[in-house]
Amino acid sequence: MADVKRAFAKLTWTQLLGNLVGALLTWFYFRFVDFTAPQFQARISRGEIVFFVVCFGALISAGIVWGSRWARPLSGPVRAGGPDADLVRRRAIMVPYMFAALAFAGWIMAGVVWGVLYPVLWGFFTPGRSIRSIFGITCVAGSVTTALVFFAVEHQWRRVLPAFFPGGDLSAVDGVLRLRVRIRLLVIFVLLSVIPLSLLGVLAYTRAAALPGVDPAEAPRIVENMLAFIVFIVAVGTLAAVGLSLYVAGSVAGPLGRLQTAMRDVGQGNLESRCPVVTNDEIGAVAEGFNRMVGGLREREFLKETFGKYVSREIRDEILAGRVSLEGQAQEVTILFADLRDFTPWVEATGPREVVRDLNAYFAEMDQAIRDHRGLVLQFIGDEIEAAFGAPVAYPAHAEMAVRAALEMRRRLQMWNAERVRIGKIPLRHGVGIHTGSVLAGNIGSAERHSYALVGDPVNLASRIQSLNKELGSDILVSGDTRRLLNGQFDLVELPAVRVKGKSVEVEVYRLV
Repeated sequence: MADVKRAFAKLTWTQLLGNLVGALLTWFYFRFVDFTAPQFQARISRGEIVFFVVCFGALISAGIVWGSRWARPLSGPVRAGGPDADLVRRRAIMVPYMFAALAFAGWIMAGVVWGVLYPVLWGFFTPGRSIRSIFGITCVAGSVTTALVFFAVEHQWRRVLPAFFPGGDLSAVDGVLRLRVRIRLLVIFVLLSVIPLSLLGVLAYTRAAALPGVDPAEAPRIVENMLAFIVFIVAVGTLAAVGLSLYVAGSVAGPLGRLQTAMRDVGQGNLESRCPVVTNDEIGAVAEGFNRMVGGLREREFLKETFGKYVSREIRDEILAGRVSLEGQAQEVTILFADLRDFTPWVEATGPREVVRDLNAYFAEMDQAIRDHRGLVLQFIGDEIEAAFGAPVAYPAHAEMAVRAALEMRRRLQMWNAERVRIGKIPLRHGVGIHTGSVLAGNIGSAERHSYALVGDPVNLASRIQSLNKELGSDILVSGDTRRLLNGQFDLVELPAVRVKGKSVEVEVYRLV
């Protein structure tokens, strides 16, 4: 809230200085440039100075008091989602408009004070001259000063506005003005070209038309005044044009520059980049759309990384690229089952938290070994692992990769057990069974939940072969079907053929040395 109060203090001084400069220039014009003014080139009285100071101070004080009351909700505590939150958000967007409205209201009153009250008090009031003064003060000087105040306040307030809109959703606020870029540029064009040129043309014509009917001795004085008027208009118009152009150019180029920077950051892979939304016009809508797009990319990247925790990155990328069908299809794959030995006694002798912690550590080691060899862990079943090689992405060396993964699992288990023994824990053993065959691979499940699974007799046989490790005293067994695809690359010891549950014929098995 302290930042908001400091910002409003700066905005108040901006408005004060802007209106003061505009008032002094207007007073200077009607006092020394306009030759039709009764007080033209007359001596400045103390009463005139006092009148200017008192009236200007009264107008500014009234604007500050009213503006402070209007802005009070912006500097107080706001309950998120409370009834005053919408009011604060609306007023936060309307700050530049309110400062401009106060400035223009002050210039309307100034037109009345110096166009009517001042001539009446000094005794040179005429309706025509008052109308002309009101038009010059309010319509010409007031419009230019109000535009300057608006863009200057908007420029400073944009540094504070994101604090009220951390999500950058300015377009979601209803009941506020929206100054479109086209209208913004059109207003500046009118202020900088149409009004000065029209004013210069009309006043130059009135002075030229006055020349034929005046005393020849007065003609040089009128011409000199015309030259002074032209110099005044050009000088003031140039200053106003430079100020308005800088602010308007900044109001368009600034947000576009920040958007360009954010786009470059995203192009370099920084998905945490955000473009600050500081307007509710077309540029603000583009910035909001950019932030939504980056949010979508960030969510997609999160899902991609999360998906990569369930499958290997290669498989993930193939699936996301649409090169893999997850519908049911027949594939030749190699299935690997791994199961911990003496699991039940270990669980009974160990605390549940330690069991879960050790299981997760074991699964992490085995999962990494499988992933490193292009395998896919289909599921963890208690203390058992089911993995597939050659699905969903088919590749010819799936049997070789499965055996290499089993060797890596053996090596990792030995290292893990060495660390367990070092800290006083018992080592764990597991058995691995590997078999190759044709299965139906695809998404299996209900309408609410799917899982990628392999269906077929080779899956059951791989599980049975894994169980044979208990009887044969081995830790890795490979079926004959898998061995025939290995081309003698591994040291395999043939074991007596065995009959497993569910099979009418004996199964060839080999122990991996």
